[in-house]
Amino acid sequence: MGCLPFFSVETWILLITFICIFVIYGNWTHGIFENLGIPGPKPYTYWGTIGRHNKDDQQCAEKYGKVWGMYEFRSPMLAVMDPDMLKTILVKQCFTYFTNRRNIRLNGDLYDSVSTVEDDHWRRIRNVLTPSFTSGHIKEMFKIMKHLSSKLTASLQSKAQNNEVVTIKDYFGAYSVDVMASCAFSVDMDSINNHSSPIIFHASRFFKFPQFVLILQGIFPVLIPLFELLGISFFSPTSTAFFKTILAKIKAEREGSTHKVCTTNLDFLQSMINSRTANDPSKGEKNKGLTDHEILTQATMFMVAGYETSATTLAFLAYNLARNPEVMKRLQEEIDSTFPNKGAVRYEELLQMEYLDSVVNESMRLYPPAGRLDRVAKKTVEIRGITIPKDMIVMIPVYALHRDPDLWPEPEEFKPDRFSKQNKRSINPYTYLPFGTGPRNCLGMRFALVLVKLALVEVLQNYSFSVCGETEIPLTMDPGGLVGPLNPIKLKVTTPCSFINRTGIYVFVSNCSENQNTYY
Repeated sequence: MGCLPFFSVETWILLITFICIFVIYGNWTHGIFENLGIPGPKPYTYWGTIGRHNKDDQQCAEKYGKVWGMYEFRSPMLAVMDPDMLKTILVKQCFTYFTNRRNIRLNGDLYDSVSTVEDDHWRRIRNVLTPSFTSGHIKEMFKIMKHLSSKLTASLQSKAQNNEVVTIKDYFGAYSVDVMASCAFSVDMDSINNHSSPIIFHASRFFKFPQFVLILQGIFPVLIPLFELLGISFFSPTSTAFFKTILAKIKAEREGSTHKVCTTNLDFLQSMINSRTANDPSKGEKNKGLTDHEILTQATMFMVAGYETSATTLAFLAYNLARNPEVMKRLQEEIDSTFPNKGAVRYEELLQMEYLDSVVNESMRLYPPAGRLDRVAKKTVEIRGITIPKDMIVMIPVYALHRDPDLWPEPEEFKPDRFSKQNKRSINPYTYLPFGTGPRNCLGMRFALVLVKLALVEVLQNYSFSVCGETEIPLTMDPGGLVGPLNPIKLKVTTPCSFINRTGIYVFVSNCSENQNTYY
C-alpha cells in the first residue's frame, strides 16, 4: 500500500466510481449484436471496430458472411451484403422503414443538403431538383460539356507530345469543375487552363474531414450540440464560405437583372430560383419551392460532390486502361468505328456505345465513388429472420460487395466483359451499387455518366494512357471518406502514333514526327 498515493477514502471511492462509469459507458452499446445473435468482430472500449473501412469490410465478409455487426466507436452498425435484404432495405421498405440516411449533424452551414435532410423535407427538395437531371435536360447541356471536353483534350496536347508524366486527376478535376459550373450556373471558370485556381483548391479539400472531431463526436456524442454551437463542422468552414459567397453573388446578379421567372436559362441554379418564385401556398408544404439558404446549399454540394466523384472516377478509368492496354485498344476501336476520323461525338451515339459502358461499369465496380452507403431504421423491423432495432444504422459495404468472389469471379481483375450485353442480364442489380439504388439513389447519376463518358471518348480519340515509373501499382487506397487513392495517380499520356503493347514496351509506328525515335 505504501506504493500507492495517499488519498482519503472518499477520494478513492470517487476515483474508482469514475473509472467504472468510464469503462461501462465505453462498452455500453457493444453487446447489442451478441444479444441479437448476429456475428461480428469484437469491439474495443470506445473505439469499437474502427479500421481501414474497405479492407476491413472485405475481411469481415469473408469471416462472418453476408450480414455482421460492427461498431463505429460506440455506434452499432449492421453491415448487410445479402442482395435480397438490400432489395428490401433500399427499395421495398424504403419509405416505410429506411427513408433516411445517417445524419452526422456536424454539417455546418450545409445542414439542409438533400443528402442529409429527412422524410418530407427530403421529398420536397428532391422533387424540386429531379427535373434538372432528366435525360432531356442533360441532352440540352451536352453542347456545353462538348466545348469543355475539347478544351480538356487541347490542354493535354503538349504533355502528350513531350511524353510527360501527368497527375491525371489535375486535368480531369479541372474539367469536372468547369462542367459543374457551366451546366449548373452558366459560368465559365476556365479551370482547365488554371489548375491552381482557388475553386479547385477549395473543392479538393472539401471532404478532408478533421480526424480529431470525427473521433470525439464518435466517442462522446454528447459533445455534438457543443460542437454545433461553436460552429465546428466536418466540412471546411472556409471552403463552404468560399463557394456560398460565389454562388450568392451569381444568384444576386440574376435576381437583380430580372424580376420575373426566367424560362430560357434553365440551368440547375435557375431551376431552383424559379421553384422559389413559383411558390403557391395552395400547393401545400410538400410542393413548396426552396428557400434561399436551401438553394445555396444544394448548389454548393452539387459543385463539390460532383467535382470529387467525377474527377476520381475518370482518374481510376485512366489508371485501369493504362494497366490494361488491350482493353484500351478495343475501346479505341469502338470509338473510331462510332465516330470515324475523329468525328464529333454525338449524344445518342455516345449512350449507345456498349463496350464503353462495360469499361465504365467495370471501373466503378472496382472503385465505386463511395465505399459505403447507409440507411437508418425508423422502426424496429425483421427482415429475413434478422431483427433490426429502431435507430439502427444499416451500412451497405459497397466496396466489399463489388469485390465479393461469390458474386464476381476474379474480383480484383479488370474485366469489362462482365458487363457485356449478354452477361449484364445475369447480374443481380443489388450486387452492383456505384450510385446506390431505390428512391434515395444518387440524383446526378445520369449527368455524371455522360460527363465521364464524353471526356473519356474525346481523350481516347486523340491520346492513349500508359503506366510509367511513377505509377503506383497496386494503388494504396485512402482509408477515409470517399474511395480514392492515397497518393496521386501519375500516368503518361501518349499521342496516337504510339501505344503500349501487351508486354509494356513502347512501339512507335511510321506516322510519327521525324524527331521521334523508333523503339521495338
